[in-house]
Amino acid sequence: MKQNTFRLHAGFTLVELLVVIAIIGVLMGLLMPAVQQAREAAREMQCSNNLKQMVTGCMTHESTQQFYPTGGWHYHIVGDADRGFGKNQPGSWIYSILPYVDQTALFNLSALGENPGSAASATKKANNQTLLTTPLQMLNCPSRRPARLVPFRSYEFHNANTPSSIVRADYAGSYGGAASNENFLDLTYEKVASGYDWPVTSTMTGVIYRYSQMPAGKIYDGISCTFLAGEKFVPPEYYDQASGYNADNEGAYCGDDNDNQRTSYDQPYQDRKGLNALRSWGSAHSGVFGMALCDGSVQRVSYSINRQVFKNLGDRDDGESNTSF
Repeated sequence: MKQNTFRLHAGFTLVELLVVIAIIGVLMGLLMPAVQQAREAAREMQCSNNLKQMVTGCMTHESTQQFYPTGGWHYHIVGDADRGFGKNQPGSWIYSILPYVDQTALFNLSALGENPGSAASATKKANNQTLLTTPLQMLNCPSRRPARLVPFRSYEFHNANTPSSIVRADYAGSYGGAASNENFLDLTYEKVASGYDWPVTSTMTGVIYRYSQMPAGKIYDGISCTFLAGEKFVPPEYYDQASGYNADNEGAYCGDDNDNQRTSYDQPYQDRKGLNALRSWGSAHSGVFGMALCDGSVQRVSYSINRQVFKNLGDRDDGESNTSF
């Protein structure tokens, strides 16, 4: 009987190997954009979750204190627990929500029972330096930069020792649709703390601004139609630089400044090199960026949103209750 025989190849020929490599290359070329898109979608979701956590803290602040967190006094002054909440609080809105986002211990670093009208003690200044150098994951968009310290241009704080590096935030509070923030008043801490005459009225049309103390009941356009906070524009070349872009060079816990407050008066932008948009909203994401409303919802907003609609969404009392994004 004739026995069948089989011939086994010792290996691939060069042509076969090249064909396999080419196929793998094509598959990788098809898969890599999908993988990158999936990763960016996950980062975008995490960014929205960060913003959601922060505005939930703002809402809890409003429920507890009867007003949304204040914008603080000035970027040379750090948050001070001995001064409580509202217009008496010199720190940023981010500092004011710390007790409402499970960061009470960080907020209380400056709760020393000191006379709020006196100069800060050495202990308070040292503790506030710790505050300035404590990163929190919720403060930073993963598409832009991780929660870490970045170099700080040295100047003297009124109530904190000056660190060589500092925490920055990728989110800002909304001071409305006004063309610019109010003039900065670089007064001494003692002069402000001991009874500076805060303005009774403000030109700001939003919710978070200098000396603000805005209750939900005064957002007449509706809390579901008014911006509270969102992602801010930052040029990529300054993500980790000490200075050079004057709207991302201060600390997350410092008072009133464009670092921590933005306006919907200007066009929003995706982060890009060479653009000096000091007041604009924006992000590192393509196509859309995150904005939170006063009802706690987080929306993805197109960079091409109608300018007038965008401005109206920043204003709390212009009679335009827009819900289209």
